[in-house]
Amino acid sequence: MSDIVLELKNASIFQGENLVLSKVNVEIKKGDFVYLIGKTGSGKSSFMKTLYGDLRLTEGEGHIVDFDLPTLKEKEIPFLRRKLGVVFQDFKLLTDRTVVNNLLFVLQATGWKDKAAMHSRVEAVLTKVDMQKMSYKFPHELSGGEQQRIAIARALLNDPELILADEPTGNLDPQTSIEVMEVLQDINKNGNTILMATHDYALLLKYPSKTLKCDENKVFEVVQRKVN
Repeated sequence: MSDIVLELKNASIFQGENLVLSKVNVEIKKGDFVYLIGKTGSGKSSFMKTLYGDLRLTEGEGHIVDFDLPTLKEKEIPFLRRKLGVVFQDFKLLTDRTVVNNLLFVLQATGWKDKAAMHSRVEAVLTKVDMQKMSYKFPHELSGGEQQRIAIARALLNDPELILADEPTGNLDPQTSIEVMEVLQDINKNGNTILMATHDYALLLKYPSKTLKCDENKVFEVVQRKVN
């Protein structure tokens, strides 16, 4: 199997009739940590939505975790999303159930049947984000940073080939952002590939990595330098 998990060639991304990004050429390899930056309205969200099947790719080539984006069928989208872990800015936890039941719900929805295996998987991902002691709390009993850790744990459940983190620190204060970023860094060191859209330039300076920028309907790589 190729070590390229995402490749776009001359891909143009549309929202309805509107061209959002033109002639995008991007390659992300297994184990990469890549930032996606750009001001509000520059196309970051449309880029992310195209990757998890929310927007159709109608122009150009695109392959993500062995799925072909231009020919992606509606019924294949759930299977694509099982191979991706998506982390949202606003956590998207189910408020009427505990942490453990939030995670079990996802496993059930993605076809897991063995109860012992499900509980074991939940425990494993909670341990990865250092939240195993919070498993019987409800989302409203957790801080924003704790909720985002749970959201990251949820993204890890099906051992995804690529994690798409869409502004994961957008609703967090600077200190909590750093804590969440440390979790993402650890996960990346363990071999998970991450594409993270962010507005938080302080994080880019503290944790420099390959950076793609959306600007004037284009996506291009920019060079980041580390600041101590």
